[in-house]
Amino acid sequence: MTGYLTTHVLDTARGCPAEGLKIELFRVEGDRRTLLKTLATNDDGRTDEQILPATEFATGEYELIFHTGAYLDSSGIPPESPRFLDVIPIRFGMSEQSHYHVPLLLSPFGYSTYRGS
Repeated sequence: MTGYLTTHVLDTARGCPAEGLKIELFRVEGDRRTLLKTLATNDDGRTDEQILPATEFATGEYELIFHTGAYLDSSGIPPESPRFLDVIPIRFGMSEQSHYHVPLLLSPFGYSTYRGS
């Protein structure tokens, strides 16, 4: 099997996919982070393309940065200053050629993630 990376962002406070949320993917090597890609979620809370397709996949350590503050602002969630969750970094490792799915369940004051399928 060839590896690839996907995500899905769900707004659990509003009960819908998080549309228009900016996501950045970094490769992490020691203290160095290299920006690989910037994407945004579609109306289903997914990216239109795989975050890391099979042709670009490599095992290693990565970080997804979810720009949740801007999404919450645009979705009408009353802002506090500063916003409790403005940017959510999720650092994870991919050790095998497989499908890695890193979803984000989001609300203004909490989030969770897991390795999905």
